[in-house]
Amino acid sequence: MQKIVILGGGESGVGTAILAKKNKYEVFVSDKGTIADKYKEVLLHNNILFEEEKHTESKIFNADVVMKSPGIPDKVVLVQELKKRKIPVVSEIEFASKFTDATIVGITGSNGKTTTTMLINHILKRAKLNVGMAGNIGDSFALQIAKEKFDTYVLELSSFQLDGSVDFAPHIAIITNISPDHLDRYDYNYENYINSKFRITMNQTADDYLIYDADDIAIENWLKNNKTKAQLLPFSIKTIVEKGAHIKDNKILIQTDTNTFTMSIAALALQGKHNTKNAMASALAAKLLSVRSETLRESLEDFESVEHRLEPVFKINGVQYINDSKATNVNATYYALESMNTPTVWIVGGTDKGNDYTELMPLVREKVKAIVCLGLDNSKIIETFGNVVDFLIETAGAEEAVKVAYKLSEKGDTVLLSPACASFDLFENYEDRGRQFKDAVRLL
Repeated sequence: MQKIVILGGGESGVGTAILAKKNKYEVFVSDKGTIADKYKEVLLHNNILFEEEKHTESKIFNADVVMKSPGIPDKVVLVQELKKRKIPVVSEIEFASKFTDATIVGITGSNGKTTTTMLINHILKRAKLNVGMAGNIGDSFALQIAKEKFDTYVLELSSFQLDGSVDFAPHIAIITNISPDHLDRYDYNYENYINSKFRITMNQTADDYLIYDADDIAIENWLKNNKTKAQLLPFSIKTIVEKGAHIKDNKILIQTDTNTFTMSIAALALQGKHNTKNAMASALAAKLLSVRSETLRESLEDFESVEHRLEPVFKINGVQYINDSKATNVNATYYALESMNTPTVWIVGGTDKGNDYTELMPLVREKVKAIVCLGLDNSKIIETFGNVVDFLIETAGAEEAVKVAYKLSEKGDTVLLSPACASFDLFENYEDRGRQFKDAVRLL
């Protein structure tokens, strides 16, 4: 009987444990922190051995394979020691994919991957495909394979999940864009992070497809210098592409081998340049999976936006409040500021992952009337924008930030929470930050 040790007792860890047990592995879950009660109950119910608040090395080093949760960096001593002992360390996505022959659509990118994943899932469900959505969203991929029998999976994939892949090969891979993010996990080397994203295509064959943003410099440079066997389908809002997606006469034009599809940009449910790109990537994937044009058009027209991603909250005294808490890097905030059409009070800050704010400078000069800092250390934000806006105020919580923004805004303005940072200094995660912001707005 093969032994699997699972490091981390969260969503991906517990899902992997259930799938491994179903496939006759001897399973042991080890978490250095505490395991949440809901996951502990599942482990107990399934008679799966686990430990918390420690890693017992003697139990871990006799594994045939180790599944590491995406939150654990490769640099930690335990992982380094496993590699030294030649014990394979894989991701949940890698392990789980061996137990399904479903068609996989994998989506990665620094921004837009959640929206694109949910949009493709929305389209495929409407087209009556038997589809599951997993990865960074909802129930884990492993758990769904253990419990369901989906024909197609739409997976949102972080670079951390791709780092642990060996043979994983989606039929359709999508790279929405690449900008510096999580560089603390990649030795502050942007090239390492870019290579990590492109692991999504490393095992693809000539029967597979890579859909990508042709306007993205990092993606274009990688493709110039490296090879993939997959068929390339670029999308662009700047240039005409022969096969793929581009814009003509304010319409998106989708061209695959067998299909042409056009649709007015004005009819898209999600507006803004970045969302036009998300729609293009989704439409290309849908057409490759033979979704009818009518179904595709309806889906793109009625899709509702993702919570915490440019989510309108309320209009109070003529001021629109927008929750973009999911913007955890500079590039995501760039998109948010770019889509603002009114004077903006910008709430920004949190745990900085090596951010360079200078690319936001032109947008801040043009659109931002005041900055409200929401983080424990705002020195870099103050240093960059202190002389650019008339008002820059530091706050220490969502409620205080919203009250200050309320005082600084006037009729016709927008208050935008788009932090450009992780949330772990003051909040549990970006969802918690977004919810606290929305609650504070409702209390005004």
